[in-house]
Amino acid sequence: MVDAGPLIFGGLAEVAEELNSGGGGLTGLQRSVEVAAVATGATGAAFIEYAQDNGRVIAVAGDLDWSLGRPIDFIHPAVRGLLRFGSRVREFPSSLIGTSGGQQLDSRGLHRVMAAEVTANGTGVGVLAVSYTDAEGAADEQQRAALSFLASFVALQYGLGRGLPVYSDGNAMRSAAEPFALLDAEHRVRSWNPPAALLTARPAETAIGEPWPFPLPAGDETVEHQIPSGTWIEIRAAPVPASSDLAVSFRARPVQPPDGRDLFIALTGHELRTPITVIRGYVDTLVDHWESLAEDARREAINVVGQRARELSRLVDRLLNAVGDDGPSVESTTLLPFDLVESLSAAVDELNAEQRRSLSVSLPPTLPKTRGDRASLATVLAELVTNAGKYSPNWVQVELTAGADPQTVWFRVSDRGIGIRPEHVERAFNRFWQLETGDQRRGGGVGLGLYLVRRIVERQHGWVSLRPRRGGGTVAEVRLPRADAEGPGEA
Repeated sequence: MVDAGPLIFGGLAEVAEELNSGGGGLTGLQRSVEVAAVATGATGAAFIEYAQDNGRVIAVAGDLDWSLGRPIDFIHPAVRGLLRFGSRVREFPSSLIGTSGGQQLDSRGLHRVMAAEVTANGTGVGVLAVSYTDAEGAADEQQRAALSFLASFVALQYGLGRGLPVYSDGNAMRSAAEPFALLDAEHRVRSWNPPAALLTARPAETAIGEPWPFPLPAGDETVEHQIPSGTWIEIRAAPVPASSDLAVSFRARPVQPPDGRDLFIALTGHELRTPITVIRGYVDTLVDHWESLAEDARREAINVVGQRARELSRLVDRLLNAVGDDGPSVESTTLLPFDLVESLSAAVDELNAEQRRSLSVSLPPTLPKTRGDRASLATVLAELVTNAGKYSPNWVQVELTAGADPQTVWFRVSDRGIGIRPEHVERAFNRFWQLETGDQRRGGGVGLGLYLVRRIVERQHGWVSLRPRRGGGTVAEVRLPRADAEGPGEA
């Protein structure tokens, strides 16, 4: 057996040296996750940061590399129950992680998970998790101690605050403090955490032993209820495996943030004006000089008008989507099976001439069907190719590839451009965020492309991620659920 000690301590030394020099951030976190896989003898490792109301996988290693960028439903009571009770380090079968989350792990041969919640300055910031292939195995004392130590090491990085949390603009630590209760078979309260007491104004000593005071949802549905204080709460419940208990999570109904329409108007004025000006100029030329123009000139003018009209249509679609409902998903009945290879090929044909010239397409003959909204695929591909070209000198070649695994069908848009720094891979999905460094800002835009891509994909129970490409450049990866896989794509 190879001694993993040098790899572990060498990796930790790298992170410590970077922290001492004022660095850290996602680069240090990624290295810590890689060390976690080695130190625990796991086949994969991941760190999930609490993000806004739920969480997101922001660093991965080994057999969990496919999960990068995946949203995690920490509000699901089954998941909250796993994290809330027991020792700091919890070990459990992957089948306990919600409906789809367990299926995705099991289908990849990852049958056991060990996890530790990371707490910085007394507040939970995320979960460090590792995966194993043996369903019946158990971590030994050294492996559990290693994960506990590395969770503390990650907490130190968050405590220093150098580029962490990744979701610094949102309430990234909120999910650790969600109200939670455990009910017995008669629906009497067995456990009542401090956030539950704070939200309901019912201390634990008066709640425990009493009947659950609010409606209970059936299955995976969410029930809304107005409590005596006037606050509306959302309630979710799930059975606790191997017991008659019921785990219940609830929270105040989120307040919708301002829609930012004034900011949209200010930022998009010139973006709308440009294609309109070009269209108007060519149309005026055609109207005023039709007889004097050669046939080739007429055709060129009409082609430009058509191209700019399509760009204008896409821009309007982007704006309408970005200011619309921020719901996480669409009704399952609207998501239908479709052929990803055929749809990608059709989407390539809709790109403009410059994009098609720079795009190298390498798709397999067939793939399992995915389930989603086929019409939106053209928008997703156009935004990813546009983004790749915007930050690539002279539109260097962009590659489109695709494939499948037991639970998802995926495609990647890879470029050899200027690349993306690790600390930017999640920030790039924020609305209005753009990389602005010298002439790299030459591509224009208002910072809606990747925001829209993530929004479209996640509404179809998929996820999208960015990562630096080995040898330079960036890889954007979209994963959608296979049509023949069971359950929605939520954790």
